[in-house]
Formats: sequence, C-alpha cells, structure tokens
Amino acid sequence: MKRIAVAMLVALGFTLGACGGGGAGSNSGNVNGNWTATLTNPDGTPAFAFTTSLHQNSGSSTVNVTTLSFTTATPCFDSQTSETGSFMLSGNFSGNVTGAFGMTISTMFPGTQNILTLQGSANNNTISGTWTLTGAQSGCTGSGNFTLTKM
Repeated sequence: MKRIAVAMLVALGFTLGACGGGGAGSNSGNVNGNWTATLTNPDGTPAFAFTTSLHQNSGSSTVNVTTLSFTTATPCFDSQTSETGSFMLSGNFSGNVTGAFGMTISTMFPGTQNILTLQGSANNNTISGTWTLTGAQSGCTGSGNFTLTKM
C-alpha cells in the first residue's frame, strides 16, 4: 500500500512540474521582474538605455511599470516621467512565455510632451521590437529597435 501511495505522489509531482507548478525557480508565465533595455537607432548606434521593474496584474494584460531609470543621459525625460505597459500572454506548459508587449513612457515639459513608445514581442526572458519617440524638443524624436532583457 505504501508503494502505491509513493508512486501516486511521484506521479502527481511530475504532473504539477510539467504544468509550471509555480515553485521559486519556475517561470511563472508573466513578465514580472527587473529588466534592462537597450534602444538603438536604425543604423545600430545606441540611442537610449534604461532599467525598470515590470509587474503583470493577475488576470489582466496591464503591466505596472515602476522604478524606471534611464542609464544614458537624455534631455527628453525627467523625474516627472510616467510609464504604462501591456502584455498579451501566450505560452505553453513548459513555462515558455511569449506574447505581444507594449510600453509607453511620457513626460510633460512646459508646452510640450515627449512620448517614447515600445512595441514588440516577448520570448521567455527577452522582449524585442521597435520604438518611436515623438516630442517638440530638439533631439526628442527618433525610432529604431529595442531589446529588453530580464535581469
């Protein structure tokens, strides 16, 4: 009888493990965590870089973006910057996370607003796509490619 019980517990453990059981070391199927971003111009030269924390709201496509900090100097954003994000999750039972990702970073200066928009897709611990920056300030327009990497 003990052998049957042990066999059933082992089988249950394998089943839960295959479904992403949610243990501390497993991929929870979301974008939660700290990320570093590299934005490049169309010619491949660096444009911006920043770090941020993302937290996907349970059962929602909304992502809270916190502790955003530009690691390259930019006159386009200041301490009054606001951030929003979205993530449309898909994946499989092996914990592979994929889906569409969007993020908007904006700041308001007297008489103008600068808006940085990122649109891309997630593939496990990397999000990549394109970015655009619109604004009336000198040097606060552009576009290119970006990569966010989970730290």
